[in-house]
Amino acid sequence: MGRLLNIVTPLHTATKRDYMARMNDDKIGCSLKAREYEADYWDGDRRFGYGGYRFIEGRWAPVAKALIETYGLKDGSSVLDVGCGKGFLLYEMQKILPGLKVVGFDISKHGLANSHEQVRPYLFNYRAQDIYPYGDDSFDLVISLGTLHNLRLYELEAALKEIERVGKNKYVMVEGYRTVAELHNLECWALTAESILHTSEWIWLYGKLGYTGDYEFIYFE
Repeated sequence: MGRLLNIVTPLHTATKRDYMARMNDDKIGCSLKAREYEADYWDGDRRFGYGGYRFIEGRWAPVAKALIETYGLKDGSSVLDVGCGKGFLLYEMQKILPGLKVVGFDISKHGLANSHEQVRPYLFNYRAQDIYPYGDDSFDLVISLGTLHNLRLYELEAALKEIERVGKNKYVMVEGYRTVAELHNLECWALTAESILHTSEWIWLYGKLGYTGDYEFIYFE
């Protein structure tokens, strides 16, 4: 298995979260609405998800720069984003490398319809756990941020095997926990997570499934 990286964590920790307020706010109803992954999840009230996921110039630029540098990407390299949402990260990567070939897919029709117009032609509706329409080693880098923990374990197995198959290099970011406090906060905050695992369980699972790529954990401290 690859490296434990620290690429998205600085962006994640910049936002403060009221864990108990979410747990006490019709958590079941909000979770059911969020799991539709449509307008309410992206651009509705914060209690259903992002609370308005709009493009902010440069917000994803540090992540884009780190991915490009970490994996030695250049003009002509290819990247697949599994669970790309509105494609903002792919756009920021292509801003740095205009010749970068980008592809992304997501299950959200709303997210794709409201994606950044520059990368929208390269995005399509698809599920992370299905067999990808690409051959082995088709991409120089496959990334998946904040998506895989939304799958059940048998779906997660399928997705990881496909990411491993189509990518020469791989980087996945999921929510995880190390302490009881982090587990509590994660359970309070998460609206869509199906696989809430300790970091040791994630690492065990990666090894069990033969995933050789890099990884990162997001913690709710």
